[in-house]
Amino acid sequence: MRNISDIIEHHLKQIIEESQNGYIEIQRNDIAGKFECVPSQINYVISTRFTLEKGYIVESKRGGGGYIRIRKIDLEDHSNLFQVINDLIGNSLNQSAAEDIIQRLLDEKIINEREARIMKSAVSRQVLHFSIPVRDQLRAKMLRAMITAVFSQKGGE
Repeated sequence: MRNISDIIEHHLKQIIEESQNGYIEIQRNDIAGKFECVPSQINYVISTRFTLEKGYIVESKRGGGGYIRIRKIDLEDHSNLFQVINDLIGNSLNQSAAEDIIQRLLDEKIINEREARIMKSAVSRQVLHFSIPVRDQLRAKMLRAMITAVFSQKGGE
């Protein structure tokens, strides 16, 4: 059985997909009431499941009529995706962020399941046995090299 975070994530993603404008505006307390959970559970889902690496922008407006806006970043052509992902990678990247980027490439159908598994294996902490700063820097360089190869291959097809 799925946990409450998975259920809330699925619900929010479904609403985003069905929206005409590509985003939703929610009130944390309303969603918490719908799922009979505490509002901090909604914060957790939004902060961990709707990240920039996963292709979402989250904005919030505080106050009486406050809301949380979740927008899916749709990249019509994949030429911008390469630059966006390169910018996300930066000079250092933890394993979770790397896996989110790889998942996004899979979701955008830039890579297939097999390529995603290979990439995730290559950047895992089980393979990169170094101290954290070195490991995260090496992970960023390796992922950038793999993504550059993927995009240069896609352009040549």
